[in-house]
Amino acid sequence: MEKISGDKSDPPFFPGFATLDMNAGGVHFSGVIGGSGPPLLLLHGYPETHIAWRKVAPSLASSHTVVIPDLPGYGASRPHNMRPRWTKRRAGEALNQLMLSLGHERFALAGHDRGARVGYRLVLDQPGVVTRFASLAVIPTLDAMQAVDYRYASKSYHWFLLAQEADLPERMLAGAADAFLDKAFALMNAEEGDIIETSARDAYRSAFRDPAVQHAICEDYRAALNEDLAHDQADREMDRKLDCPVLVLWPSSAGSAGRPDPVEVWKRWAVVVTGGTTSGDHLQLEDRPDEVASALVSFLSH
Repeated sequence: MEKISGDKSDPPFFPGFATLDMNAGGVHFSGVIGGSGPPLLLLHGYPETHIAWRKVAPSLASSHTVVIPDLPGYGASRPHNMRPRWTKRRAGEALNQLMLSLGHERFALAGHDRGARVGYRLVLDQPGVVTRFASLAVIPTLDAMQAVDYRYASKSYHWFLLAQEADLPERMLAGAADAFLDKAFALMNAEEGDIIETSARDAYRSAFRDPAVQHAICEDYRAALNEDLAHDQADREMDRKLDCPVLVLWPSSAGSAGRPDPVEVWKRWAVVVTGGTTSGDHLQLEDRPDEVASALVSFLSH
């Protein structure tokens, strides 16, 4: 697991950070590293890349060594082999190997959306490794799927479309990648030119147009409704719990009558759970970065 030397200039969107470019856990990881202090792994969500953390990372880097990779298959992080499927378990194992390769046997972890799903699976599967875990906009997959109603399904249709058997979803994405991405952002109240600046949206579009990324994203959602769901169910039956403090940071716009309270859901999965809200929508890192940074700094400092 040898670090690969690359361009020494500042990586795009992260002034003062170094480029992460190395092999670990069966993945050629791409991303950035910055700051100093205790290690902190930051994981992005769908349909983004590591640059989702660009507005939050500088605040965290003042007190932590921040590691921000693209998730396996997303962006420029390329698995050496797509078989077996990249479940959240397999992704978590690879990310743990990445942190070990960087010299971090224990670390804090914050994940948004898909990154939070990989994050809690890593905590459950690798006890004693994660010191603190922050889940942004996510409850565990088992609970999320048990709570699905027509309102959720109509807004989060991609869960079920992308999970269809190959290769119909891949062919649909290939035919309208930009339109699909823009629709996803619009459903998250991230209109073009508003909370996602043009340069960042262009970077997201460039990554999303890649057929390898499109396939990896579809495999991610196929895993969610198959292997990942089975892993959650097995943990629920054994009453396995996350062995570290958990912060649940929820967008205020997501609350609605009849939906499960995210803090109460997480209390079934962890002993120490605290909760908070951000005032925006699902893309918390994009539209409320100062609120996210403040909540994470406070959580990580205890």
